[in-house]
Amino acid sequence: MTAPTAASRIAATVDLDMPGLRHGYLKLPHSTHESAYGWIPIPVTVAVGGNGPSVLLMAGNHGDEYEGQIALMKVVRSLDATKLQGRLIVLTAANFPAVMAGKRVSPIDGGNLNRSFPGNASGTPTEMIAHYIESVLLPRCQYCLDLHSGGCSLEYVAYAHARRPDDEERRAKTLALITAFGAPYGGLVKPLQGEPRTLSAATERLGVVYLNAELGGGGTISHELVKMAEAGVRRALASIGVLALDPSTPAAPAMRSFSVAGAGNYVYCLEDGLFEPLAALRDEVVPGQPAGSLHFPGTPWRTEEIVMFESAGMVLCRRFPAWARRGDCLYQLASLT
Repeated sequence: MTAPTAASRIAATVDLDMPGLRHGYLKLPHSTHESAYGWIPIPVTVAVGGNGPSVLLMAGNHGDEYEGQIALMKVVRSLDATKLQGRLIVLTAANFPAVMAGKRVSPIDGGNLNRSFPGNASGTPTEMIAHYIESVLLPRCQYCLDLHSGGCSLEYVAYAHARRPDDEERRAKTLALITAFGAPYGGLVKPLQGEPRTLSAATERLGVVYLNAELGGGGTISHELVKMAEAGVRRALASIGVLALDPSTPAAPAMRSFSVAGAGNYVYCLEDGLFEPLAALRDEVVPGQPAGSLHFPGTPWRTEEIVMFESAGMVLCRRFPAWARRGDCLYQLASLT
């Protein structure tokens, strides 16, 4: 599959190709009762220097995931195009309405940007953003770094990963990028249900080398994870020759490799209730081990329900809020390699 062919309705206020450093907006048309001819301003920074690869740096794919947003703001404020070998296109708040609301999805259309690719040039605002990224930005790029966290509903071990490319050369470049980023854990995974609507899937369609970082969560901000994200981005860019590494950037720690095999690595809630977790991040668990207990405030005399792990592995992420509803993900496991 190739990029969408319909022309995007989004217009950039900056040139995406001309040498130099520019800050501006992607103008997303949005007509409302209060603003008939209005547009949503999605911040964008473009820095073009000497010869080298083009990279899309992106955060705010989900609006309640904060470490990546702050890390990329720090990168943007330090950029000098004369010191670049290549091009950086930076979206610090990709789904801008969601970012400003502090929500995973857009308050305008309920759109989850990371479930909206390849998008629609004439669709909802979130679909139009996805379409612009896949049809305008990604075709200009050879690399993409997409910074996430668990948001309000999940908390993650800090790691970097990507879907496993079939192409051997791109697989090697992906692993090299993950290693250079330098999160404590990293690896190649199989996307759940082969999900085709993510940014990861969009990069796969276009042959772009992709990295996804998951850094914390719980709807809060960790200073240590912000530092980890910024240092990881800088090391990754240095590894592909775009930006010389500042000597003050800490070296990448030893990384433990992992994989996620499939649906058995996920634990889901089957009834509404208060979830008491019995395993913590980084715990190594086995099949049949209790994962947690569900308690029922409406019938306090009812016996608690025990949720079990179905697979062995390390706890990669856990549900953060206490209330869990049927269908909510409670845990994700990784197999250490």
